[in-house]
Amino acid sequence: MLTERLLKVDNYHFNYCSIGNSSNLPILFLHGFMGDYQEFYESILLLSNQFYCLAVNLPGHGKTQVIGGEKYYKIEYIAEGLLEFLKSLNIPKCILIGYSMGGRLALYLALHFPTYFSHIILESASPGLKTPEEREDRVQTDLKLAEELENQNLSSFLTKWYNQPLFASIKQNPDFDRMLERRLQNNPQELAKALRNLSTGLQPSLWSKLKSNPIPLLLIVGELDRKFIGINNEMLSLCQVARLEIVSNCGHNVHLEKVDLFGEKIRDFIIFPR
Repeated sequence: MLTERLLKVDNYHFNYCSIGNSSNLPILFLHGFMGDYQEFYESILLLSNQFYCLAVNLPGHGKTQVIGGEKYYKIEYIAEGLLEFLKSLNIPKCILIGYSMGGRLALYLALHFPTYFSHIILESASPGLKTPEEREDRVQTDLKLAEELENQNLSSFLTKWYNQPLFASIKQNPDFDRMLERRLQNNPQELAKALRNLSTGLQPSLWSKLKSNPIPLLLIVGELDRKFIGINNEMLSLCQVARLEIVSNCGHNVHLEKVDLFGEKIRDFIIFPR
């Protein structure tokens, strides 16, 4: 059973959960946009007999609170906050798993603070956008979406969000409605702050840093997610310690669409990372 906790570090009150024996190897899970620490619940149950599993609500999501200005929703400040989170829990090194937005944050952490992490697993994630033009376009798009969040019913926003082709397969999943119910527990004003400040357009491009990454890296992507297959294949070509797993018959959200297989691939990678 997941145990919910609250931990204050610097400019954050992190709401998180944990399960498993704290003497085992720790895994920290980072969810995607509009998710929460329950995002990986089923996967955590599969892994908690071997690992100490922690999942945290990122700023703008769930019950996690940001103390101070809006700059603390930016990736560089969140990264520092999460390092303090780990230090407060006496975790000097852990396995890091991130999905989508959480995957971008996980990669940022790994490439800037590699001594804190033994393995990195990225699901449907990218190192950011390569050109200033791409980044500016994305910033403007996300600013408009943030405005919609602040002025529109959250249920209507979710309907529009999941009508994107990226999420076509997840809508067929029997757990999709339950996932939407969890999304509705978020505060749209807080989500808007996260979207404005954690936008892919504002994230520094991490492509050039991949070549020098020393940490074993597992890239997971669904075979129906053609855009991210392309991105992850390019990441694979740049990083000598990376492995790519393309999971059949699923799209962007592998951990929900293929729970058992997702857990197996994580366990195998940690035991046999090369």
